Amino acid sequence: MTPMLTRMTKYTLLTFLVIISALVARGQQKDPLDKIIITAQKGKTRVTAGENGELQVNVSPKDVRTFKTAGRVRYRDFGARGDGKTDDIDAIAATHAFANLHGLPVKADDGATYYIGGKERTALIRTDTDFGTAAFLIDDTQVQNRNASVFTVGSDLKPFKLETITSLKRNQEKIDATLPGPCLITVTNANVKQYIRFGLNQNNGSAQTDIFVVDKNGTVDKNAPIIWDFDQITDITALPIDEKPLKITGGRFTTIANKAESKYTYYNRNIAIRRSHVLVEGLEHRVTGEGDHGAPYGGFLSIGDCSYVTVKNTILTGHRTYSTIGAAGKPVTMGTYDLSVNRALNVSFVNCSQTNDINDNTYWGILGSNFCKNLLYDHCILSRFDAHQGVANATIRNSTLGHMGINAIGTGLLLVENSTIRGRSIVNLRSDYGSTWQGELVIRNCVFVPANGKPTNAALINGFNSGQHDFGYTCYMPERITIENLRIDDARHPETYQGPAIFTNFNPEMRDSSYQEKFPYVITKEVILRNVTTASGKALRVSDNPFMFRAVKVTADR
Repeated sequence: MTPMLTRMTKYTLLTFLVIISALVARGQQKDPLDKIIITAQKGKTRVTAGENGELQVNVSPKDVRTFKTAGRVRYRDFGARGDGKTDDIDAIAATHAFANLHGLPVKADDGATYYIGGKERTALIRTDTDFGTAAFLIDDTQVQNRNASVFTVGSDLKPFKLETITSLKRNQEKIDATLPGPCLITVTNANVKQYIRFGLNQNNGSAQTDIFVVDKNGTVDKNAPIIWDFDQITDITALPIDEKPLKITGGRFTTIANKAESKYTYYNRNIAIRRSHVLVEGLEHRVTGEGDHGAPYGGFLSIGDCSYVTVKNTILTGHRTYSTIGAAGKPVTMGTYDLSVNRALNVSFVNCSQTNDINDNTYWGILGSNFCKNLLYDHCILSRFDAHQGVANATIRNSTLGHMGINAIGTGLLLVENSTIRGRSIVNLRSDYGSTWQGELVIRNCVFVPANGKPTNAALINGFNSGQHDFGYTCYMPERITIENLRIDDARHPETYQGPAIFTNFNPEMRDSSYQEKFPYVITKEVILRNVTTASGKALRVSDNPFMFRAVKVTADR
């Protein structure tokens, strides 16, 4: 065989292998607009978009060898300008597609500004990515698909159904399944509705849902137990967990805010994390261009269907609050987030802060979450912690929470320690989901500044439950509450102030035994107080509703 034919054969074989690999990767992607075909033919490395949105990426054999020798790829290698004007999303997506194919990390150019317009294109990240000091300008003023993430951090591992499991029990220690390795299990029963919301955003609830981790033998991680009885299962899925960590570092992202009508049409132009064992570190996100109206955001960092995710040394931005007409036909302010966590376990936010004032109520609270377990704030300065449709175990430590404070419903241990809370209460048990916490609340070594120092009748624990609404589950207050070394800064207060209360008035209508609850609310059994002091000098009271809390045992130790 001549040298010329030998070289042609090598190029042909390389092109064939790359196309086959790319088509396999393409077949695993959900969105047809994310399809990318990679070839390695002679000529220049180039990226072109077809009429159907499919990217055609040709990488010259010479460049393939160069990139693999260098051990990484850059956005400029695939044509990104980084000038802040040219839309670079195709080049960015192509870079990651090639990197994913060859297992190479991606490095942005320090000092570059990558403009990302409204085209529907998602860059899939499956390798370590260093955004460095590069800027990313995400323009949401004209968007083809508001639900298309800009980046998705994903896995090559694919979910599969567990057809043989037909029921589960709360705190069950093992499922009857042999698995390829550790898996994230998501289970639903569409025939049971829970979290049937009450109030201005009322709804008919969500399908009964649980999410937990098992090892290859089906043993459930006892730190994130099964929390519901499933008499029937309509869907149960196992997602293998990537055990090798993936790192996303750096990046200075700015969202040019949408100017859409103010209604519940959430924008999800974000970084979606859908892979386990991910570290995000040193990222910054800012928002510009907000006016007197706009649609809400679902979270710039959107973490879901995964476990073991840490967001560290990251700066975020609260979004401006807009109003619309809610499900009850009355005006409501819309939740809008820079952080969202849904169906995720073991998610930690460490040394995170935000660009705007955590006590400015023109900006909505920064986090929203649903169906989670083991959430952590550590050394954070943020406007809000929030668990909507339940969290099992949550910890806030060494942190400062702003005007929206700590909002939660769920189970297990809710621990607040070494922190300053500047909201209307230390913990608000969300009334729209029954003010339920089935477990224990511990508040230790904290400072509470009610309403950020504005005159108010302070209460440590806020909530409401009339006992007349079916939320789809029995509602509980924390069975035991321990409050230790708490300083209440209530120096400014109304003239009629009688001192801070442990509990707000959870049901003003319940004044005597004649009140009948259709769905009884299970009240706290015990409160343990150790070294609780007030700036006002007024003693801590139980509640403005002594009848409702008449059976609570309060033990006070100095």
